[in-house]
Amino acid sequence: MSSNLKHYDVILSPVITEKATAVSEANQVIFKVASGANKSDIKAAVESLFKVKVKAVNTLVRKGKRKVFRGIRAQQSDVKKAIVTLEEGHSIDVTTGL
Repeated sequence: MSSNLKHYDVILSPVITEKATAVSEANQVIFKVASGANKSDIKAAVESLFKVKVKAVNTLVRKGKRKVFRGIRAQQSDVKKAIVTLEEGHSIDVTTGL
């Protein structure tokens, strides 16, 4: 049971943008992941939670930006994303949730 909780802690949320929708044509899905997660953690979490076979995992860290909102300056936090490539025949529908 604790391993399931760990998988839910690794995958934070799916990324639903125009670019994420475009790469879904190439059998890829983009997730926001925990900053301490490595590629093998992400692969294990996606395979167990969604019952699919993962071909590859690419990660990136988008550095936080300075933003001004209503005259208040703030620093956005860093965001780690994972681009997960699935094996042929497998798919994840991120709009339905988990």
